[in-house]
Amino acid sequence: MYRYTYDDIADKYIDTVYRLALSRTKSPENAEDITQEVFLKLMQTNKKFDSEEHVKAWLLRVTINCTKDLFLSSWFRKTEALDDNLSFEHEEKSDLYYALMRLPQKYRTVIHLHYYEGYSVKEIADMTKTAEGTVKSQLHRGRDMLKSLMREEVSGIGRERI
Repeated sequence: MYRYTYDDIADKYIDTVYRLALSRTKSPENAEDITQEVFLKLMQTNKKFDSEEHVKAWLLRVTINCTKDLFLSSWFRKTEALDDNLSFEHEEKSDLYYALMRLPQKYRTVIHLHYYEGYSVKEIADMTKTAEGTVKSQLHRGRDMLKSLMREEVSGIGRERI
């Protein structure tokens, strides 16, 4: 059994949870709320973890579930999106970030987990409860869409921001 302190886990993984929540919601405010919810659930859980990697996988799975809950909530469906021209202080400003945020959520999620968090296709499939073949397909399609969006950015066609 893995022993950990809440503070150590929070310090190490708070940015990881926030980035995944942001990549799924496209909203810094919702990402912050989800991050708080995930770490509150960690404090409240009686789950015994086998390793630090098990804790990280649990945090990411809970993050995915919390974003799904947000999207299903009546509050979320009734709210209007903020003006697209608003900027946020801690929002990334790179062309890659904007292209990634323009991808459909299922592609953003697998690309984030694979390239930013370093998970294998099998691990992503287990985390998202999806078949490995589906994850491979989503990675392939997501990369193709990202390449296309980046070409638009470079040529100046896709200068609109999310």
